[in-house]
Amino acid sequence: MSKKTNILFITSDQQRADCYGFEGRRVKTPHLDEMARNGTRFSAAITPNLVCQPSRCSILTGLLPRTHGVSDNGIDLPAGAEDTGFARTLSRHGYRTAIIGKAHFNTSHTFSPTGTPECRESSANYGPDWYGPYAGFEHVEMMLEGHNMFPPMKPPLGQHYERWYHADGRGDERTALYRTPLPPVTDAHETFNSSLPVAWHNSTWIGDRTIDFLRSHKDESFCVWASFPDPHHPFDAPDPWCYMHHPDDVDLPRHREMDLDRRPWWHRAALEGTPKMANERLRKFREKSSRTPHQSEKQLRQLIANYYGMISLIDHQVGRMRLALRDLGLEDNTLIVYSTDHGDWLGDHGLLLKGPMAYEGLLRVGMLVEGPGVPAGKVVADPVSTLDLPQTFCDYAGTTLPGKAHSRSLKPLIETDGAHRDFAFSEWDLRASRCGVDLALRTVRTKTHKLTLELNSGAGELYDLVNDPDEMHNRFGDPGAAKVQRELADMVASRPDDALAPLPQVGMA
Repeated sequence: MSKKTNILFITSDQQRADCYGFEGRRVKTPHLDEMARNGTRFSAAITPNLVCQPSRCSILTGLLPRTHGVSDNGIDLPAGAEDTGFARTLSRHGYRTAIIGKAHFNTSHTFSPTGTPECRESSANYGPDWYGPYAGFEHVEMMLEGHNMFPPMKPPLGQHYERWYHADGRGDERTALYRTPLPPVTDAHETFNSSLPVAWHNSTWIGDRTIDFLRSHKDESFCVWASFPDPHHPFDAPDPWCYMHHPDDVDLPRHREMDLDRRPWWHRAALEGTPKMANERLRKFREKSSRTPHQSEKQLRQLIANYYGMISLIDHQVGRMRLALRDLGLEDNTLIVYSTDHGDWLGDHGLLLKGPMAYEGLLRVGMLVEGPGVPAGKVVADPVSTLDLPQTFCDYAGTTLPGKAHSRSLKPLIETDGAHRDFAFSEWDLRASRCGVDLALRTVRTKTHKLTLELNSGAGELYDLVNDPDEMHNRFGDPGAAKVQRELADMVASRPDDALAPLPQVGMA
């Protein structure tokens, strides 16, 4: 019996869809560019949710956020939800499954210990011999978040990366180096050139551990998810990656003004409202993180240059993984998929990071596929979602997700020219703990338009992406756009009626 198709799934965190060299921006991604030339890319892929935890749970389970229950950050994936996900399905189908890096299916910063291996306060319950199973994956090597605003915790807290980082007793020295900025020093938001040697960076660790997994399991059918926590803020690339893109050479948004007066009401509410959260420490952190400080052109250039450097470091690890597959004789039998959980505004409309404004920089994500049977140089312009990846993995593995998944295989779009998609869907139920008011956001994106509805108030925004790619003119309620608004509203209404009752928040993220 022939060996099944292997799957190497690689994700970044908070990487815009246009931040690839092949998209025309001045970011250096030679290995991802080669993937695009050798394989197929989706130019209108979106995320099913605009923040990390819900979108990652959708990738795992093949369900929309309100159905798997993680409709916002700070809500844990219900026990048993992974049973119908791609990891458990492929494990049952004879695959050796693993996740290496950031998981974020459960909450890290919690109000009290929750018992999961991702909870910072519960991580000590999982000793040095624990390697899973978790979330349907047989083998686990993870880190807690990986965003260095929270340095690697000291054992017995933390997980595999944190134990490795502190194993020789010199973790504090490394953290001190990390916190020492290299020149030129900048006052750009959460931006600095890190002195942490790149050998100790979590992107390097994920590359190393993934390659070790490939070597150890080259004679088995495997599915491994290599999950990088960058280029999520803070923007803190190490030397030499922090110097790879000069600030004078980076791309700036065409429109950098925070034009809240011309936007739906919830834009301002999200930025200026006060989170309703009893835990004062977490409330202050969320309030600070939801604000978008104005950046001068110089500051924004420095921030983007470091963001690019973080992406280039991930690209380097992608190159190492692809080379390992070649050297192990696995490249002809391995499907490689690269994507992310969501994007970043990165200065669009004067905004940074993420929140409940579904502009393209945040909603649209890159998605590259390379491997056996995948056409070279093909670009699929149909709207799809990272929600579709789990069914795609199962399709290439010769199986299917159990139950009524929302995920639909992308294999027909990849291998034929007759398959098409009309729209992709994204949803987010924000609690008042985020910005002081509950929001029920529903977004659909077609090839030409995008509609977002806030169901509690009936407000909305509609953009013509062909004639207004910068999303400057909200056509919602415009009589001239009434027909397309009705069509997209019907798409929103077509969502299956299978949402769970709202689950309690256990923390912040």
